[in-house]
Amino acid sequence: MTRFIFITGGVVSSLGKGLASAALGAVLQARGFKVRLRKLDPYINVDPGTMSPYQHGEVFVTDDGAESDLDLGHYERFTGVHARQSDNVTTGRIYSDVIARERRGDYLGATIQVIPHITDAIKTFVLANVEDEDFILCEIGGTVGDIEGLPFFEAIRQLGNELGRDRSMFIHLTLLPYIPTAGELKTKPTQHSVKELRGVGIQPDLLLCRADRIIPEGEKKKIALFCNVRPEAVVSALDVDSIYKVPISYHEQGLDEQVCRHFGIETPKPNLERWEKILERVIKPEGEVTIAIVGKYTGLLDAYKSLAEALTHGGIANNVRVILNWIDSEVFEREDTVSHLDGVNGILVPGGFGERGVEGKIAAATFAREREVPYFGICLGMQMAVVEAARNLAGIKGAGSTEFGPCDEPIVGLLTEWQKDGKKETRDENGDKGGTMRLGAYEARLQDNSRIRQIYNTDTIFERHRHRYEVNLAYESQLAKHGMVFSARSPDGILPEIVEIPDHPWFIGVQFHPELKSKPFDPHPLFGSFIEAAVTQSRLV
Repeated sequence: MTRFIFITGGVVSSLGKGLASAALGAVLQARGFKVRLRKLDPYINVDPGTMSPYQHGEVFVTDDGAESDLDLGHYERFTGVHARQSDNVTTGRIYSDVIARERRGDYLGATIQVIPHITDAIKTFVLANVEDEDFILCEIGGTVGDIEGLPFFEAIRQLGNELGRDRSMFIHLTLLPYIPTAGELKTKPTQHSVKELRGVGIQPDLLLCRADRIIPEGEKKKIALFCNVRPEAVVSALDVDSIYKVPISYHEQGLDEQVCRHFGIETPKPNLERWEKILERVIKPEGEVTIAIVGKYTGLLDAYKSLAEALTHGGIANNVRVILNWIDSEVFEREDTVSHLDGVNGILVPGGFGERGVEGKIAAATFAREREVPYFGICLGMQMAVVEAARNLAGIKGAGSTEFGPCDEPIVGLLTEWQKDGKKETRDENGDKGGTMRLGAYEARLQDNSRIRQIYNTDTIFERHRHRYEVNLAYESQLAKHGMVFSARSPDGILPEIVEIPDHPWFIGVQFHPELKSKPFDPHPLFGSFIEAAVTQSRLV
């Protein structure tokens, strides 16, 4: 029997519902349960694919090609369960589907309304593609009281009634602010948030209260009294010094015990040894390295959430702390790279879209290549490394990318057709931007006797992509003559996937996004190898 847990948030945004959901999923897994996590997003975009990283943070991409919310990254990193297209839905997608059905005549002339048609579509999404999971955890984006979230709250209210208490549970995440002048945590915001939630017909079964200090028992009893829950169902969500401590902290506060009690389940205590080992390496590393991340969206670090975590995982694999030095790539278009990059142990240039800051990324690649600093280029970071090599090694002065306009030597160009699962996919330059990229997991074949082959220890990989432009294989021989080789490509040999400079201590560019598949208990091999190279570099400085 599959049970559904609905996680809502109140008081303020950015309390960490996604992290809370992921951590709860991890602890339930540690008790032996099979879990899946889903996200209901109230915004009207069909998906976050065309949203600015400054608006919404990174776009997390699944194996099956969904452009989804960054919280799905938390879900995968904490549980290891691969997210799917069916694990993230938005208001835009719900309305788009309902309107398409109405145009086809599926509703037989009925007047289409929010209730029941929109709410029914939301419920269908929540219940779809359920297999043998013990728990489905559904996070509702936004904050209770947001007008755009009302159809989602109504849908889960209905589901709560239809499933019954033995198959459904409502967890509400709130904030207990500390007022220094009063010297106490304030419970009134939580009371008002629960009142708002009850106003839409949902009585929470458990309150997860964010606080920066221990919540006194008196405060817990007060919250329980005014919010109509058992005192034991008021659970502290305390601030911790590492996100990988959250599963342990939640267990210590009794969250998983209260969930099991709600459903009348008796299980042995969770085995959290995996998280204890991870935490030990995070808190007590044997050394540290500094990695410069030269990006375009450093003003909002959520734009690189998976990347930052993958670098941490690389540190876990090597038992070192990874210090991240975030640098806006535009800086290098005004200032000397040496002043910003001298002394770092590795340079990573991540993906991005548009012309802004690309010359700075090229300058960072030049610095890494010439100074023999480990370099890791991802997506656009790979493309700019190839452009840099074309200009400065192969002497192709007009080298550039057609993404930024016409150029004399299109080292990087728009891909107009490719193969996906045996079918031809096409796009044109004037088509819709949303959902038209090379998205999801694609196969790549690794070249024998290459560094990348040694790192992966296999000849075939499947990695996740999100891009429109590709490196032009027509320049392969010219680049190879000057030390840059294409060490992996698509099975048909048409699309380059990885480049490397064999004579460099560690210089690799990949067209895909390996950070999306890295986990603390299973660090991605590329990040493990990159940080290992950075450790070696640190000993040479």
